Amino acid sequence: MKANKIPVYCMPGMAANPSIFQYIKLPEDEFEMFFLEWFVPEKEETLAAYAMRMTKKIKHDNIVLIGVSFGGILVQEMAKIISVRKLFVISSVKTRFELPRRMKLAKATKLYKLLPTSLVNNIEVLSKFAFGDLATKRLELYEQYLSMRDKFYLDWSIEQIINWTQEEPLPNTIHIHGDKDMVFPMQHIENCIVVKGGTHIMIINKYKWFNKNLPKLINE
Repeated sequence: MKANKIPVYCMPGMAANPSIFQYIKLPEDEFEMFFLEWFVPEKEETLAAYAMRMTKKIKHDNIVLIGVSFGGILVQEMAKIISVRKLFVISSVKTRFELPRRMKLAKATKLYKLLPTSLVNNIEVLSKFAFGDLATKRLELYEQYLSMRDKFYLDWSIEQIINWTQEEPLPNTIHIHGDKDMVFPMQHIENCIVVKGGTHIMIINKYKWFNKNLPKLINE
């Protein structure tokens, strides 16, 4: 990699693979993109410990770190360990207070432990967990994007999201959120850049907005 290029590391959302970033194109003379992938956590592994292991996959200094959905939570934990040039969270939350009421209720009642994650090979169930959408016409796309179907990973991921304890946003976090996000509804989100018409999967279907705006936001 040329010394003057900015390394941009991208972390997909829960159960998703890096293909969710396939339409994100940053100017190649300025940036070089790298894609992180989920791996199965160890038994009783904390989110902080998982984040530490994920940072071992970072091969550059002073990086831009981008995370989508649960990946947005993970990159915030990673940014507590390594120094980053810019931190972007997309379709995600910055604190436990931004989690929707249903997730807070699930935490209080432990109902999340009853979710049917054993049905991970049922793409309709998985898409509901990861994208908050069951549209039949999109299931073929979800088959492509949602490849991490390990039950232990899914149980662990849901538990980490619901029980996340962060109370203050990390300094200089850039939060990009769609006003039509059904997984993390906009009414609970503070201090973000709003993408009009953006849903929880806007990294895929609003890619033109990101291709236009990310370079400027990184260089600000």
